[in-house]
Amino acid sequence: MRSSFASRLNKELFFLKRLAKSVLIVPMLLVFVTAASAQTATVRGFVTDASDGQPMPGVNVFLTDVDGNLFGSASDTDGFYGISRIAPGTYKLKASFIGYEEFEKDITLQADEFQTLNIEMRVSETELGEVFVEGARETAGAANITAGLQTIRPADISLVPAPDISADLVNYLTALPGIVSQGDRGGQLFIRGGEPTQNLVLLDGMQIFQPFHIVGFFSAFPSDIINTADVYAGGYGGKFGGRLSSVLDITARTGNKRRFVGAATVAPFVSTIRLEGPLLPGKISLLASYRQSVIEQGASKLIDQDLPFEFGDIFAKIHANLGESAQLSVTGIQTTDNGRLGLDPLVDPGPDYVPDEVNWENLAVGGRLIFLPATLPVFAELLVSYSELKNEFGPPGDPVQTTNATLFSFSSNLTHYIGTTNFNWGIFLSSSKLDSNLGGIFQNVDLNIEYITEVGGYIEPEFNPIEGLTVQPGLRLQSFPSKGQSFLEPRLRIVWNTGIHRLSMAGGVYHQEVTGLNDRRNAGDIFTAWTAAPSGQMPEATHLIGGYRIEPTNWLTFSAEGFYKNLQNIVVPEWTAFPRFTTNIQPADGHATGFDIRMELGSSDKFQTTLSWGRSEVVYGSTSRALQILTGEKEVEYSPPHDRKDQINIMTALKIKGFNFNVRWQFGTGLPFNESLGFDRWLLLDSLVNVVEVPGEERVLYGKPYTGRLPTYHRLDISLDREFRIGPTTFLTIQTGVLNAYDRRNLFYLDLFTLRRVDQLPLIPTLGIKLEYK
Repeated sequence: MRSSFASRLNKELFFLKRLAKSVLIVPMLLVFVTAASAQTATVRGFVTDASDGQPMPGVNVFLTDVDGNLFGSASDTDGFYGISRIAPGTYKLKASFIGYEEFEKDITLQADEFQTLNIEMRVSETELGEVFVEGARETAGAANITAGLQTIRPADISLVPAPDISADLVNYLTALPGIVSQGDRGGQLFIRGGEPTQNLVLLDGMQIFQPFHIVGFFSAFPSDIINTADVYAGGYGGKFGGRLSSVLDITARTGNKRRFVGAATVAPFVSTIRLEGPLLPGKISLLASYRQSVIEQGASKLIDQDLPFEFGDIFAKIHANLGESAQLSVTGIQTTDNGRLGLDPLVDPGPDYVPDEVNWENLAVGGRLIFLPATLPVFAELLVSYSELKNEFGPPGDPVQTTNATLFSFSSNLTHYIGTTNFNWGIFLSSSKLDSNLGGIFQNVDLNIEYITEVGGYIEPEFNPIEGLTVQPGLRLQSFPSKGQSFLEPRLRIVWNTGIHRLSMAGGVYHQEVTGLNDRRNAGDIFTAWTAAPSGQMPEATHLIGGYRIEPTNWLTFSAEGFYKNLQNIVVPEWTAFPRFTTNIQPADGHATGFDIRMELGSSDKFQTTLSWGRSEVVYGSTSRALQILTGEKEVEYSPPHDRKDQINIMTALKIKGFNFNVRWQFGTGLPFNESLGFDRWLLLDSLVNVVEVPGEERVLYGKPYTGRLPTYHRLDISLDREFRIGPTTFLTIQTGVLNAYDRRNLFYLDLFTLRRVDQLPLIPTLGIKLEYK
C-alpha cells in the first residue's frame, strides 16, 4: 500500500515539476512583450453602482484625446475594465451605461504608468423619480447566443412563470432550446446531447456536483443571489475542462456595501429569507440566503395529492475590497434533497414496509482573490475551493446504494492586456476522492476508494485583427498523474460582428476522467455514482458549433445555431438477452447533432416575447457482445432516454400599470423509453431448493434499447404579480398564477412491471407573498 502511494505521489510530483517549467515560459514571454511596449501607459479599474457598491458588467469605458480618437473597452463580470498601450498625454475618461448618468473625468497618463481609476456609476431618474434601467439586458436575452455561449441575468430569469415568487435559474435554463429536462421531478438536465454528469457547474469557481433540486422548478441558484450565469452549451475555451458536454459558470452577487436590505417570501413550494449588507461600510459586505421547501404543507394540500419531496439550500458570501486594486471573496453553499420518485405498492406490504428514498447533499466552500499588479497590465485571479457530494438510495437509514465524492481545487487565471490583444493563461490542480457502493446494480464494477489528480494549464490569446473580428485560439494541457495520462486539447472561438450581423463558431476537444454511473433503463432511478472512468479508456468529446445572429431593429433579434458533438468511450448500462434487474456497464460511442432557432421581440421592459425551436438527434452505438447476442447485429445504434427530437418554447412578458404578466408554453416530443418483452422468475440453485414452494425473484425481459417513445410533453404556465410600496424603503409583492394551466397529463415514466404510469405534476394554483426592504 505504501509503495503504491509513493509511486502515485512521485508521478504527481513529476508532472507538477514539468508543468511548472512549461508555464514559466509564458510569463517570461509576456514580460518581454510588455517591456517592448514601454513608453506607453495603461488605465484600469473597477466599475460599481454608487447606490450599493455592486460591480457593473457591460459598462462602456473609453478615452478620448484632443483629436477625438477613441480607445475603449467594456467592463466584465467583476466590473473590471482595462485600456492599455496608450500614448502619454491628457485624456477624458468616460463611462456610459443605459439608465445611468455618464461618468467623465480628465486624466493625465505618464510613460510606463499603470493608473488604477475606479468608477462609480449613478442611476438616472426620470421626471417622475422612478429608476429607469434597461442596460442590464444589453448582453443577455434568449436570442443573444454566440457560439454556444449565452449570458443570463436576473432580469431574464424573472420573465419565466414559476411556483416561487423569487425566480430560479433552472426555470430559464429549461426554456432554452437544446436543454432537455426530465420534467417536474428528478433534478436532471441534459444539454445538447450530454448527460447531467457531463455538465460542469461552477459557482464563484466552486464545482457543484448535483446542483438541481429534486423538484424540477428549483436549483441551488435563486435569482436573488446571481450576478451573471454564463451557459456554454459546447465549444467552451481552455479555461474550462474535465467535462464532455457543457459549462454553467455562475457568479454570485457581492452584497450591498452601503446599507442593510433583505427579503422574505412565502409560496406553496418554498419559503425564503435573504439578508445582505455592509460588515464594514463601503469595504466588506455579506450576502446570505436560506430556502426551505414547504411542498407537503403547501402544494400537496392544494391538489390533495401526495408529493413526497423535500429540499433546501443555504448560501453565504463575504466580499471585501482590500484596496483600489484587489478584492477578496469567500463563498459557501449547502443543498439537501430527499424524496420518492417511484410508485407505492399495489397491495398492502405490511407494517414493516419502508419505501425507498433518494437523497443527496452538496457542500462547497471557496475563496477568490482578484488583483491588479502595480507594474503590469494584468488582471489576476486565484481560486481555491472544496466541494463534496453525498448521494444515497434505499430505505432511510439503510441505503443500498451510496456515493461520496470530494474535490479540492486550486487554479490561477491571468489576463495580460497588450493593446488590442488579450493574452489569457492559467494553471490548475485538483484532487478528488471517490467512494461508492453500488449495491450490485453494475455486476462488472468493483469500486474501491479512488484518488484522482488532475493538473495542467492553458493558453488562450484573444486577437482583434480588424474591427469587429475576434479570434481566440487556445490549447489546454489536461494531465492525470494518478492515471499516467496526458492530453493536449485544442480550442478555437471566432466571432465577427459586422453591422447588424454576427457570425460565430467554436470548437474543441475535451476529456473527462471523473464520470457518473447511472442506470438509465429506469427513468425513476436518479441515483448517480461518481467514479473514475471504469472502462480503462478516457471518455472524449469533439465539439463544433456555428451560428448567425441578426438584429435589424432594436425590437427584433433573430439567431440560428447548429452544433455537432462526437462522443467516444462513454459508459452506459449493458443490454443483454439474459433477464435481470442488475446489469453490467459497457463502453459506447455516440454523437449529437442539431440546431436552435430563436427570435426575441420587444424593445423595453413593457413587452417582450421569445420564441425558440430546438431540433436535435442523439445516437449511441455499441459493439458489446451482450448486445450482439440480444439483437443479432454486429453494431447496435439506439437513441438514449434524453433524445428529445423537437422542443418549442414561447414566453411572453407584459407590464401594464404596475402589473407583471408572464406566460410560458412549452412543447417537447416524446422521450425514448424501455419496452419490456415479458417477465420470468429466477431461482439461485446453489443448494437443494423446493421449486414448488420457493417463488423466486421476478425479473424483466428487455427488448432492444429504447425502442419506445413516451407521449409528447406540453404545458402552459401563467403568473401575475404586482409590487406595492408600503413604506419609504419597504415593498410588498403579491404573485398569483397557475402551473399546467390546462391540466395536461404529462407522463414521467411507466413502471416496467405493472405498466402503471407516473405523471408529472397536475394543475397547481400558486400564491406567493414577498416582503422586501430595499
